[in-house]
Amino acid sequence: MKSFDAIVIGGGQAGPFLAARMVEKGMKVALIERKFLGGTCVNAGCMPTKTLVASARAAHVARSGAVYGVNIPGEIAIDMKVVRARAEAVTMNARNGLIGWFAGMDGMTVIYGHARFEDPKTVSVNGETLTAPRIFLNVGARPVIPDLPGINDIDYLTSTSIIHLDTLPRHLAVIGGSYIGLEFAQMYRRFGAEVSVIEHGPKLASREDEDISDAIADVLRSEGIDIHTGVSDIAFARSSDGITVATDSARIDASHVLIATGRKPNTDDLGLDAAGVITDKHGYITVDDSLATNVEGIWALGDCNGHGAFTHTSYNDFEIAAANLLDGDDRNLSSRIPAYALYIDPPLGRVGMTEKQARASGRKIMISTRPMSRVGRANERGETKGFMKVIADAETKKILGAAILGIEGDEVIHGIIDAMNAGTTYPALQWSVPIHPTVSELIPTLLGDLKPV
Repeated sequence: MKSFDAIVIGGGQAGPFLAARMVEKGMKVALIERKFLGGTCVNAGCMPTKTLVASARAAHVARSGAVYGVNIPGEIAIDMKVVRARAEAVTMNARNGLIGWFAGMDGMTVIYGHARFEDPKTVSVNGETLTAPRIFLNVGARPVIPDLPGINDIDYLTSTSIIHLDTLPRHLAVIGGSYIGLEFAQMYRRFGAEVSVIEHGPKLASREDEDISDAIADVLRSEGIDIHTGVSDIAFARSSDGITVATDSARIDASHVLIATGRKPNTDDLGLDAAGVITDKHGYITVDDSLATNVEGIWALGDCNGHGAFTHTSYNDFEIAAANLLDGDDRNLSSRIPAYALYIDPPLGRVGMTEKQARASGRKIMISTRPMSRVGRANERGETKGFMKVIADAETKKILGAAILGIEGDEVIHGIIDAMNAGTTYPALQWSVPIHPTVSELIPTLLGDLKPV
């Protein structure tokens, strides 16, 4: 049996950085990764997909050049092999950077293999047994494959496998109208494929307020994406030239099918029962406000704890654990203000409560909206789709939440994220003097238009 001061299972965006901090403190750490260092973000999420999004936007801008007085003769052609190679290069650069970083650390042992608990202090991997007083789980999540008629008879794609395509689908059917599915839908439409989105719920991006969901649908439809919502029945069958997707309202002749119906935690094969670690009904590991599980000496970080499915929330889990365990601090999960983005074009930046959540909270609230068509920077750039929206507490004057669907919305939202984290009231933010011409300069104006509801 090999002994360590700590064992980290999973090489995503929380565990490895915590392992590095512990090594800096002179600890002996084992980092166990089943496949690739970097987790979903580096290998199948943010980095490759946003690289693909950038290629798709380049194609879109090139096709739109005439509007700006830039005439490009001939058809805009897409070389999917180059597109794929560029995304893979970004992934490999990041992954190899992590490999090199850890290889140079005295006290760090990186083990590739499948770890399972033998008891609360012991794990087995590759036929070896390791023990440590502290064990951190950072095992991430994977795509959910729903049990739909005919699904096992077709070769479907997931968000992991689609990034390796080096040919252009004739017609991509996207099953699921949430964030992952919508990003791939617009991306492949801009590459030149016909695209249909099929969503069981009544609207796209169901987490958002109805006005945001409707605006997202308008953006996608304006680019020629076929959207089906409220679909109750879906079945698949092979056809002579692809896959037939039959729903209760349509029949789609697709060449490729992307299953984008959510993700589930990679916790079902860790031997958690042997350690006594509790999970919820969906398989997420139950943690307290400090990310500790019910078993002393075991923590769960990142997607597998169900408190955020983003790189930034995983990294913040690392920050919380490191601050509490290594720096004598007292940080907690409940103080985190939720924020995220949807990377369609234009992007959606979101923070805090939706309008629906704010109304349900019983607070007296104020709301302000502003169309992007009234933003100078948006008009100058010729990108006026979407709108801004902010919700505030009428009594405390604190900002409760905001949504910015529009040009640079994923960046502009940070002004509000920072204000909310600092506890700044909206009247104080109104007196800032932002730079012109920017999208962010409209934040004080947006706040000045807050009205009670």
